[in-house]
Amino acid sequence: MKVILNQDVKGQGKKGQLVEVSDGYGRNYLLPRGLAQEANATNLNILKGKQESLEFRTEQDRQHAAQIADKFKEIEVVIETKAGENGKLFGSITSKDVADELTKQHHIKLDKKKFVMDEAIKTLGTHEVKVKLFTGIVGELRVVVKAK
Repeated sequence: MKVILNQDVKGQGKKGQLVEVSDGYGRNYLLPRGLAQEANATNLNILKGKQESLEFRTEQDRQHAAQIADKFKEIEVVIETKAGENGKLFGSITSKDVADELTKQHHIKLDKKKFVMDEAIKTLGTHEVKVKLFTGIVGELRVVVKAK
């Protein structure tokens, strides 16, 4: 019996997969508990539509991330903060600060977790910050730290 899994089932497969199970297991366990649905023509068409929709959405997200990565080459984020002698900052600039300033200055809202900073910025000057936008797409954002 072929079924489409509605949830992950240990030993059988992941949600959305088409799997072959024994008739008894399918009729007496999977179907009554709502873990699977019968693989008839209607359900197969619905599954195919969901997969195509997911692929389309993923491609749209990938293109959007590539556009943002290209935009990062042209822009820079300027952050003004208090600094002491020799260009050292009082405190530091974290990924949250960079994300907030990017939103204020360029209206690009990104989560602070997407910014890859080994450690916080503690000196004045220009710094390159890597931003993970999508799987395999990493942009480099120029951050300029100036003294007030």
